[in-house]
Amino acid sequence: MPFCEADPWRLQYFEGVECPPELRIPTEDPDGYCWFPTQRLIYNKLFVAESQGLACAPHGVTPPQFPVFSKPIFNLRGMGVGSCVLPDLDSYRRHLTPGHFWMTLLTGEHISSDAAVERGRVTWWRHCRGVPAGEGTFDYWVVEADARVELEANLAGWVARHLGGYTGMLNLETLGGYIIDAHLRFADQWPDLYGAGWLGAVVGLYRHGRWEFTEGTRRTGYSVALFGPHGREYRHPPPALLAEVRRMPQVSSLQITFHADRPAASHAMPPGGFRLALVNCLELAAGRSALARLAAFFEV
Repeated sequence: MPFCEADPWRLQYFEGVECPPELRIPTEDPDGYCWFPTQRLIYNKLFVAESQGLACAPHGVTPPQFPVFSKPIFNLRGMGVGSCVLPDLDSYRRHLTPGHFWMTLLTGEHISSDAAVERGRVTWWRHCRGVPAGEGTFDYWVVEADARVELEANLAGWVARHLGGYTGMLNLETLGGYIIDAHLRFADQWPDLYGAGWLGAVVGLYRHGRWEFTEGTRRTGYSVALFGPHGREYRHPPPALLAEVRRMPQVSSLQITFHADRPAASHAMPPGGFRLALVNCLELAAGRSALARLAAFFEV
C-alpha cells in the first residue's frame, strides 16, 4: 500500500487504490519530515510564525505584552499537545519550557486547507473549517464545497516563497488567515469526502509530478468528533454496532480513533478530551445521530 498510514482506523480509505509499490506517499508528519529534507523547515513552527511577520520568540525571551499563545517549536505528533494560552507574565514564568515558543494570540476561523503542489505552484485546493469545542478540541469540521479566493492567493504566495521545489500534497492550517501549522501531506481524516478518483490523482501527483483530477460537483461534507474525558480507559464498540453506524443514511465513513490495546495515556490527545470517534457524513444531523449511538456505548 503506497499510503504510509500509521493509524489503522484510516487504512479503510486507501485499500484498493492502485499504485506502484515503490511509491511512498506520506500521511504522517514524521514521514514527511524524513522523506522531504529540503522542505522540512516548514515543520519548525517558530519559522512559520516568523515567515509571516508575527511576534514570536523561544521561551526565555519574555513577550513584550500578553496574552500570547505557547506551543512546541516542533510537534510531529499533532493534536495540539503542549499548547496553551499564557494570559500574563506569571503564567509565562510558570510554563517556561525548553523547546517551546510563544507567538501572537490569533483569533478567527480555523481552516485546514489541502493543496496539490507542482514545483511550488498550487494546482488544487480544498478547505475545511473547524468548529472548536474548547481546549484544543473540535466539535466538527465542515469540508467546504466553495473556494476561498483571498485565502488561496495568500497561501499560494507563501508556498511559492518557501516551497519552490516541492511537488506533492500539502496541508496548511490557518487561524484568522495566518498559517499556524504546515504539513508535507494531506489531511487523512476525510479523504472520502473529496470525491471519487481523488486518491488516484494523489498517486499520479507523486508518480508523475502532475495533478490530474477530473472533479465532479463538490458537496459540502462534515467530519464530526466524539470526545470523552481523560483519565478513563476505553474499549472499542462491538462490530455489530460499528456496522449499524456505517449503514446509517448520509454516513460516509466511521473511525474509532484510538488503539484498544494501548493505555489511554499513551495516545497524543488535546487537553480538552480523549478523541473516541469520527464520523464523516454529508449531513451534519446524520453525523450527530451516528455519534449519539456511539456515545451511549462509551457512556460519555
